[in-house]
Amino acid sequence: MSIQLKAISIAVALGMVATAAVAVTQEPITPIQPVKNINLAQVELGKKLYFDPRLSKSGFISCNSCHNLSMGGTDNLKTSIGDHWQQGPINSPTVLNSSLNVAQFWDGRAADLKEQAGGPIANPGEMGFTHELAVDVLKSIPEYVVEFKQVFGTDAINIDEVTQAIAEFEKTLVTPNSRFDQYLLGDKDAINATELAGYTLFKSSGCVACHNGEAVGGNSFQKMGLVEPYKSTNAAEGLSAVTGKDADRFKFKVPTLRNVEMTYPYFHDGEAKTLTEAVDVMGRLQLGKKYTEEENAQIVAFLKTLTGDQPAFQLPILPPSTDNTPAPKPFE
Repeated sequence: MSIQLKAISIAVALGMVATAAVAVTQEPITPIQPVKNINLAQVELGKKLYFDPRLSKSGFISCNSCHNLSMGGTDNLKTSIGDHWQQGPINSPTVLNSSLNVAQFWDGRAADLKEQAGGPIANPGEMGFTHELAVDVLKSIPEYVVEFKQVFGTDAINIDEVTQAIAEFEKTLVTPNSRFDQYLLGDKDAINATELAGYTLFKSSGCVACHNGEAVGGNSFQKMGLVEPYKSTNAAEGLSAVTGKDADRFKFKVPTLRNVEMTYPYFHDGEAKTLTEAVDVMGRLQLGKKYTEEENAQIVAFLKTLTGDQPAFQLPILPPSTDNTPAPKPFE
């Protein structure tokens, strides 16, 4: 092949690549990017803290209890179980890809992962402890004292360091490489005809107005029940509990649809048991659309292509308690 023909071939190839790149950027959903700019030492410490039940009053509940990394980063319960087997007030959102959220919690009361991490520890209905007592527990464990000093360069352990480490670990819990991401990146055989039909319907119906971007959601607050009112016995008021504005009543953070086949039940109150039910309710209440059985199945098929690579790592071995560490009291 002549140099001129090679140049033409390269130019054509580059043009095809550029066209493919444009096609990806024009889609309302974009592939998840690998995690960047993390502090590995904080991640390793945060991983231990995430799994350590000693940060709870009972010594039995950890972050992983409600955000189980073996179950899509949630607990698959309508509402979670808190201290003394209290029934939680709201469905636990997944921790997976939570770093992509505009804010944390359904009502957005935490600006970021670091602020969120401290909430459950001191919530009497969740882990039931106080920040001060949780820090005292960590100070009673020599291996933690050493590790905190190595990671943060200080002898003093405080809740700011605890939540920083947990947040840094949670930043790593992204799930790239879903079949749909592979499709977006050029592998048109990564999804089948039914799944593609579901995505086409997902777009044409207007679902992408709220469910877009890397997380396919999580970047806005929307009212639950735009076309028809949503009826629920759940007392949660949504964003208005944070802003105090009546206009924000029943506005909730749009949940991510990444790994959604794993994060049942659905909605802030956990009322939708299946994806089929969730798609039907969302179609009617948010879009004014009544999907046929076939259309519903197509959208559900598409949603299942959003399951990505789950976090995989060796479980941390937690440092042992000492004689000075409070013993677990799950029944008191």
